[in-house]
Amino acid sequence: MFGRKKTLNEDLAPTASTDASARPGAKNRPTPKRREQEALNKRPLIVTDRKAATKQDKTARREAMAKQRAGMMTGDEKYLPARDKGPRRRFIRDTVDARWNIGEFMLPIMLIVLLLSFVRTNWALLLVFVLVYGLILVAIGDALLMWRRTRRKMDDKFGGAEKGDAWYAIMRAFQMRRTRMPKPQVARGEHPA
Repeated sequence: MFGRKKTLNEDLAPTASTDASARPGAKNRPTPKRREQEALNKRPLIVTDRKAATKQDKTARREAMAKQRAGMMTGDEKYLPARDKGPRRRFIRDTVDARWNIGEFMLPIMLIVLLLSFVRTNWALLLVFVLVYGLILVAIGDALLMWRRTRRKMDDKFGGAEKGDAWYAIMRAFQMRRTRMPKPQVARGEHPA
């Protein structure tokens, strides 16, 4: 009514402008409706396929445990539990792992003692008594001496020991070297500085 008359060229102009609006870095599509976008993001709170969810959870947990175990084998600080983290605990582990501990031989000797206890002779029972109580006393004495030396080194390096450090060192000394977790990172005789 008011304005110019449209010509054929003007009808073609909007289509040409849409092609020109396809510029790099632009979205080049209409914004989706909010309702459509929310429908795409909706997931049920309770999974309908329980078996598939359980299977997926088990595999994820298994992968996480394998990753954590591999990290513990290498002594990677990121994967260690809270009781094993920190330079103090690493120093204690390295100090205990660098020496021969009498406590780590208790389990194999106790197996021999168990076999000897089935022999019902006086000498075997006396040997069992001496081996059990003698080995326990010697192992405790060795662990206490090891802790005294370790504590002295920790006083020089860290300014003293914290609560729980003694128990950590003694319990590690009583484990067989192969079964210690995290795995020993030093060879025997390689005492930490």
